[in-house]
Amino acid sequence: MSEPTVRFSAGGPEVAPLGMGASSWGNPVWGMGTYDQDLSEVTIAEALDASIAAGVALIDTAAGYGNGESERIIGRLLAADPERQKRVIIASKFMPMPWKLDVRVVLRRSLEGSLDRLGLDSVELYQIHGPISLRSHKVLAAALASAVKDGLAQAVGVCNFSVKEMTQMQRALGEHGVSLASNQIEFSLLRRRPETSGLIETCHEMGIVPLAYSPMGQGRLTGKYSAESPPEGRRRFGAHPMEHVEAVLELVRRVGETNERTPSQVALRWLVQKGAVPIPGAKNQEQASLNAGALGWELSATDMAALDAVALEGKRTIHGRIFQHG
Repeated sequence: MSEPTVRFSAGGPEVAPLGMGASSWGNPVWGMGTYDQDLSEVTIAEALDASIAAGVALIDTAAGYGNGESERIIGRLLAADPERQKRVIIASKFMPMPWKLDVRVVLRRSLEGSLDRLGLDSVELYQIHGPISLRSHKVLAAALASAVKDGLAQAVGVCNFSVKEMTQMQRALGEHGVSLASNQIEFSLLRRRPETSGLIETCHEMGIVPLAYSPMGQGRLTGKYSAESPPEGRRRFGAHPMEHVEAVLELVRRVGETNERTPSQVALRWLVQKGAVPIPGAKNQEQASLNAGALGWELSATDMAALDAVALEGKRTIHGRIFQHG
């Protein structure tokens, strides 16, 4: 079967409805302050190449991931193989902390820093990392529009914006002749709130691509963990303790067995069929290839309805409490 594709800018490249999140590349393990010993630049290169080979081109990073190290790693990998650079779509982000009052200057400076680390002249998508700025949407929109008009970004998006905030940003960007391309939100079978709140529907109505981070509930939907063997470190105290996840995971496993797919592929496929673009992480070739297995097949209407019935509305994670939206 042929998958529907997404496009972030008019005339921009079409990409599959699946990407790869690079937040762990060069970043300490979330909440633990240590580095994953199984993750290296070699394994990241293998993950990147496996994704590209499977037609997964979107790579999502940010200036704040590893204090820029995620972008540096991507930049080195792209410089080492020009074919990679031709085939990937890079998205990065600007963190609009409240003290960054001169947004236009600071955003541009941050974007230029990202481009320098990535070794690129422009990124396909540049995003506001969260609705935490003290400046108005009009001021943020002007800064984003300036980046597009100066050719530093092909399209712009936001992260963790509510329906109201997203609509206001779309309107403000429109005054500059620029469209809002995306809204990146936490969305999974363990956090269905973006759908039940109407955010996903509004994205579709407005032509905004919903990007889904933590699509496997911080690993809880991979089948790797259980109530008896929960994730380690602070992640075990997240919004989704394994005791609450078991019923969801049990059905995900059954649906996977019926479709000859892994639990993670079922979880990702559910999001794709909701019209979102999940951006799971991958630290090696095997994980990247498994993620790509979410493409090229369909969950039946019966399976979708059953998964909807057990999906959790979802509480805000520690990351979500920072932004408290979406």
